Amino acid sequence: MSCRRPMSSGRDDLEGPRAASVLLPVYNAGRHLAQAVESVLNQTFKNFEVLLLNDGSVDNSLQILNSFSSTDRRCRVYSWSNRGLIATLNAGLELAETEFIIRMDADDICRPQRFEKQVSFLRSHPDHVAVGTRALLIDADGMPIVEMMDSYSHEEIERALFSGRVGIMHPSAMIRADALKAIGGYRPGFPHAEDMDLFLRLSEVGRLANLPEVLLDYRQHLASVGYRHAEQQWASARNAVLDACKRRGIAWANVEEKMQLNFRPQTSSDIHRKWGWWALRGGNLQTARKHTFQALKSRPLSLENWRLAACVLRGH
Repeated sequence: MSCRRPMSSGRDDLEGPRAASVLLPVYNAGRHLAQAVESVLNQTFKNFEVLLLNDGSVDNSLQILNSFSSTDRRCRVYSWSNRGLIATLNAGLELAETEFIIRMDADDICRPQRFEKQVSFLRSHPDHVAVGTRALLIDADGMPIVEMMDSYSHEEIERALFSGRVGIMHPSAMIRADALKAIGGYRPGFPHAEDMDLFLRLSEVGRLANLPEVLLDYRQHLASVGYRHAEQQWASARNAVLDACKRRGIAWANVEEKMQLNFRPQTSSDIHRKWGWWALRGGNLQTARKHTFQALKSRPLSLENWRLAACVLRGH
């Protein structure tokens, strides 16, 4: 596994106050961690620090993080016993003293111009408090599934949030630190949907946006929070929207009927079939074949799986 020091140059890389802090929480993320950190350090915009927040990992994550901090002075490692994601993010927020907060996960990949384009957007749009990006969903092995995120304006993002859908992909977000701290950071009452609660509250103090370019590779795997804790995530998302309605004086009944939060337990076959359909829709036939095979392997008698297989064989 490569932990080489990324190429860096320029005064803003080495001296003076940082413009942004990357909050990168880590928990047993050794498989993809080096690739994720390298993608952060290889940005065209270089004036940032990376807060590597080790939340009690018991694999080789801490060793990987220490290797980066020893070779790139932008990296700072903090380690403690396991607290969970929300407490870890709030601890990182307290450590940051920069203009912008950048979210990044330990298994995703930043495209090189992500930070540059987001900083440029926020500096040219002072009324906006957060900006995300379009993303390419990839599977555990890095194979492309489909591009996601079609809500770009503040109004489109709010409509998505109030219908229970993703408004800004959390690991793609850059947020003004003063706005994030003013609303109190992340709240513990919304486990696994803390991002939905956060963006609903941020939308009350400023505008939100998404850039229409793919600037993040967003990894999907069976151990992802959205699959392991789907039921709790669904309940938390519903509660986040309900709480936003109370703050804004919106009648809950008018919102609830429009919400797209229909929880249904998913098996591994269901998830692979979903990825297969998404990959087919995205024109990624090799990925579609891979996950169709996995779905059939799990449930060979499923008519839904064989329907997907027929479409994959036809290539559409």
